[in-house]
Amino acid sequence: MSSQEEILSDGRFSHIARDPRFWEMPERERKVKIDKRFRAMFHDKKFKLRYTVDKRGRPVNYSSAENLRRFYALSESDSDLSEGEGKELAGKKKKKK
Repeated sequence: MSSQEEILSDGRFSHIARDPRFWEMPERERKVKIDKRFRAMFHDKKFKLRYTVDKRGRPVNYSSAENLRRFYALSESDSDLSEGEGKELAGKKKKKK
């Protein structure tokens, strides 16, 4: 038996398998959604740092932009789309007059 199965078969820890606090978070929910106003932080030089060593002194080839992409995702919410559609409809109404 693997150690994970032993832990879950133990009466003291059997509730962990059913408790949502211990479930793994889905991939699409891990990243924080940001809207298009903050899109520049992925491309702007002010947000980009180049690391040469990690916190323990080991050499790395890593930039902060990669870190931003790991934690943040651009949202493509319905509210952004509805605003654009609303502007298009308003433009069409003006043309008819």
